Amino acid sequence: MTEKQDWQHLYILLKLAEMGAYNRTAKISTEYLAKKLRISQQTASRYLIELEQKNFIHRKVTPGGGLIQIEEKGSKGLQKLYSNLKILMEKTYPPSVTLEGTVFTGFGEGAYYISKDPYRKQIREKLGFEPYPGTLNIKLSSDYDIKTRKDLEAYPALEIMGFQNENRSFGLVKCYPAIISGQIKGALVTALRSHYDASVLEIVAPVCLRKRLSLKDGNKVKVEISTQH
Repeated sequence: MTEKQDWQHLYILLKLAEMGAYNRTAKISTEYLAKKLRISQQTASRYLIELEQKNFIHRKVTPGGGLIQIEEKGSKGLQKLYSNLKILMEKTYPPSVTLEGTVFTGFGEGAYYISKDPYRKQIREKLGFEPYPGTLNIKLSSDYDIKTRKDLEAYPALEIMGFQNENRSFGLVKCYPAIISGQIKGALVTALRSHYDASVLEIVAPVCLRKRLSLKDGNKVKVEISTQH
């Protein structure tokens, strides 16, 4: 079953619920359903057969039309959709944002900081991976990306706590889980002390992103950043 079919089935369930088939039995003919959905009667009939086969609905065919009631499995699907929409609509920030920019060679600070054991240990514990000793530096492409990056500062972040050794103190680092180029899980890291402003992303990952994604300076990269942890 494809993702497209799943959404089609949810949409049909929603329409059946609107026609009275949620928590009760409703008489709904394929002709009436087809008119409501602006599809052919044959397609409407096929959708109902598929929903019945998946145990989303119970249907009894009568001369006056099908007696249809949404089953528990179908109700759970609608409830999940409702919950997801409720979260999206009520949150003051999105569950994720996607930023785009170009790769550039940085100052080498990333490798220095990521090599510190207290940071590495916390990244393993909180992000679930052993970080490659270095960061991928990305210069954001547009005013929209830079503004969105600034907005991230108001969203919840995973915090990598600072520490002190015999030579100096190391500050707090904020992290946001991310997916780089739609392929590799990593994280955006933001140090309170940094030479970079909001126009730059510093990305850590369990692999060398330049090698794994065959990236060179000037290549464009998209990063999907999650605000849900």
